[in-house]
Amino acid sequence: MFWIINLINLKKVFISSDHAGYQLKEQIKKKFHKKFIFEDLGTYDSKNSVNYPDYAHSLCKKVSKNYKNMGILVCGSGMGMSMAANKHKKIRAAVCYSVKNTKLSRLHNNANIITLGSRLTKKDTAFKCISVFFNTNFEGGRHKKRVKKI
Repeated sequence: MFWIINLINLKKVFISSDHAGYQLKEQIKKKFHKKFIFEDLGTYDSKNSVNYPDYAHSLCKKVSKNYKNMGILVCGSGMGMSMAANKHKKIRAAVCYSVKNTKLSRLHNNANIITLGSRLTKKDTAFKCISVFFNTNFEGGRHKKRVKKI
């Protein structure tokens, strides 16, 4: 019974990467498999070069359907995924590289997608950023009107 209750309380998270982010994406899924139910939108290997915007767009379509949805995007720098993602309405993708900037992306900007750079961010830092991202709530208040302008 306890196991069933835990499954019910797991949060669904959309995750995607390009070939450069594939290894980190797989490590994230392994590390957080007890906390999240992942819907992996690809890519599914690191051997074949792919176009990161295709994966960002696919994830954003899913995240934008419900304000409670959140996602993780991983590419080499995190920048390309973020740029592609932020073209979508209802998406606020933040390139996160430290605990502090991750926390602020949620507190002040209500980011709903964390983007990570596999070539620039150590695995342990990425894990800490993900924990902070999903455990920090939007502060609202004076930030609400600013986020609405986005």
